[in-house]
Amino acid sequence: MIRDTSGRRQQISTMVREKGSVQVAPLAERFGVSMQTIRKDLHFLAKRGIAERSYGGAISADAVNFPAEPAVEAKRAINIDEKARIGALAAAMVRPGDSVVLDSGTTTLQIAHHLPDDEEITVLTNDLDILCALARKERITVVMLGGALRRRNRAFYGAQTESALDDLHVDKLFLGVDGFDLERGITTHFEPEAMLNRKMVRAARQVIAVTDRSKFGRVCLHRILSIGEVDDLVTDAGEGEMRGAAERFGFRLHCA
Repeated sequence: MIRDTSGRRQQISTMVREKGSVQVAPLAERFGVSMQTIRKDLHFLAKRGIAERSYGGAISADAVNFPAEPAVEAKRAINIDEKARIGALAAAMVRPGDSVVLDSGTTTLQIAHHLPDDEEITVLTNDLDILCALARKERITVVMLGGALRRRNRAFYGAQTESALDDLHVDKLFLGVDGFDLERGITTHFEPEAMLNRKMVRAARQVIAVTDRSKFGRVCLHRILSIGEVDDLVTDAGEGEMRGAAERFGFRLHCA
């Protein structure tokens, strides 16, 4: 057990740089100190630019390569055609009788636009723009997850949003992506979004990540899940670009 503060923090700093990320609970066990002590250590490292705090731990500051989150208006203007193709292909994966979750985002919004207006399809979402798009369809069943509105991306988050998923089981989750890195997984800028997304993942029988190729290799601060937890990936990348990753991690690849 290492209770010397400076020595412990030096070792944690080395671990963060070598591994890319660390978690509070394993560190507390390793060093024989409380989790509160480890949180103070990580806060110390964050103040010195060595690490950035993330849910349950910290990630190397060097690993975060896309620190600024664009506003939703800017996101709508990026890769419009690619997102439309991805949305159409993803929407074709929805079958009559399916219950699906559409995560917030401009790519998942395209799925909403392309979904057939079928009364046997149920869609849950926390995204205000997706709600508006689906409200124009007369037959599809729409369930809005409540919560507090975050105006930056026009989506709802918080305890109320998460509790709405407690007793629900859905067929498919279409998960938007801020960062998609083979080693560091799927990440996002906003911690409450990562927490909500993980709950969506637990509620879904099939997890389908949807992203254009511009998100590949990007790492944001908050990790949602590992690539190995994804069942399907719908993207505009050529099949050759991601075929090796699909075989390595075991997900099905769909190229728009």
